[in-house]
Amino acid sequence: MTPELVVDIGRETLTVVVLLAAPPLLTALAVGLTIGMLQAATQIQEMTLSFIPKLLAMFAALLISGHWMLALLIDYTERLYESAPGMVG
Repeated sequence: MTPELVVDIGRETLTVVVLLAAPPLLTALAVGLTIGMLQAATQIQEMTLSFIPKLLAMFAALLISGHWMLALLIDYTERLYESAPGMVG
């Protein structure tokens, strides 16, 4: 296993991790920003107010993008297993 191969596998792994984490994190960011602006406009500073909407939005994001995320993970795993015999040596 060459250092270049290890770097390539690591780079591809990090790309997959970022792609898998993006839908729920971006959803939480958007909902949190929206609720923060509403709290600032109404001067309601309750810390627990943003928790339930964020939780529901992240759940919806996982329901919507879950199929794509699973397909991405399965494709990556299959490619990794298929290339494993060539890594030995």
